Amino acid sequence: MTKRLTKSIDKKVCGVCGGLAEYFDLDPTLVRVVYFALTFLTSWFPGIIMYFLLVLAMPKHELKQIER
Repeated sequence: MTKRLTKSIDKKVCGVCGGLAEYFDLDPTLVRVVYFALTFLTSWFPGIIMYFLLVLAMPKHELKQIER
């Protein structure tokens, strides 16, 4: 099975940080804290723009139906 970078179902805002955490097998809280720290350290604007670009670029997570 191949990994795909998708938005997470377990989301706080739009699912971007959760999706990144699932893709890289990391804790979602850790990804959110690192993202916030990097955004804060880069004067907010680049981090906010990057987040919204990822919101537009990342596909939604597809739920697979269980066959009975």
